[in-house]
Amino acid sequence: MADAHLSPNGPQQVIEAGDYRAVISGVGAGLRGLSHRGRPLVVKYPEEVQPPGGAGQLLIPWPNRVRDGRYRFDGEDRQLDLSEPATGNASHGFTRWLPWRVVAEDAGQGSAYVRYGLRLYPMHGYPHILELTAHYELSEAGLTVEIAARNVGDKVAPYGLGAHPYLTLGRGPGSVGEARLEVPADIWLPVDDRKIPTGARESVDGTPYDFRKPRVLGATELDTACTGLTRDADGLARVRLTDPESGRGVELWLGAGLDWVQLYTGDTLPGGYRRAGIAVEPMSCPPNAFATGEDVLAIEPGARVAHRFGISAL
Repeated sequence: MADAHLSPNGPQQVIEAGDYRAVISGVGAGLRGLSHRGRPLVVKYPEEVQPPGGAGQLLIPWPNRVRDGRYRFDGEDRQLDLSEPATGNASHGFTRWLPWRVVAEDAGQGSAYVRYGLRLYPMHGYPHILELTAHYELSEAGLTVEIAARNVGDKVAPYGLGAHPYLTLGRGPGSVGEARLEVPADIWLPVDDRKIPTGARESVDGTPYDFRKPRVLGATELDTACTGLTRDADGLARVRLTDPESGRGVELWLGAGLDWVQLYTGDTLPGGYRRAGIAVEPMSCPPNAFATGEDVLAIEPGARVAHRFGISAL
């Protein structure tokens, strides 16, 4: 007899510290909710619903899309499964639908964390073994996420990382146009009708994609990769979504090695999720990177790579 309490998102972990509360799902080790004093900072979805539009998911070992699922690495032609049949692309890696396990957790004074682990065995078109960890930590400064990968196989492994949180002011569907967006990116990538970059790099000057100075999003529709990030003195690049009147909102910061950000206004999402927030996706490489090789990391056997990003209230 089926367990009536079995969630499609797996076991849920709640961590709290200061005025912050986060909910992380066992399936995909994804961020299902984050709030500050009860105010939502990311679009949350019910436990019994699969993540709408990839909300909160981790995208490993590549973010975004690979055209036709084909790429060449280490002198070998490879074919990934086409997980986006409508466009004929391989999309968002493997791990967002796999069950991760909790390997450590702690709720100390002023902070709390949970760490997930997953051993990714060879998949179609990816003959590698990665030991992955996803560390979520809350403090009075907000949420910090560190994603690490160690190559425990015997071949050099191509690797890229992305994450898919939807920042929100918590005002419901259709409301993201009321928010002010700030993105410190100089370059955007044009794409074809399959959402694959054409190979051009364009300046954001004079385009709808220029948010270097914060401005109200309005009716602008985004499903756009950007780079050329300006970083602050601490080495972090910061994307902000705020209320134009009060200045309150949410900030996502990108650490070293996360030099790309995908912006998506959720125009194709269903019902209550449509334009309820904006996906601000930190990425270590651009769309179609496995095919082009751009910014793809080659992890040697035994080597480890790690990336960090975070979200906090404004």
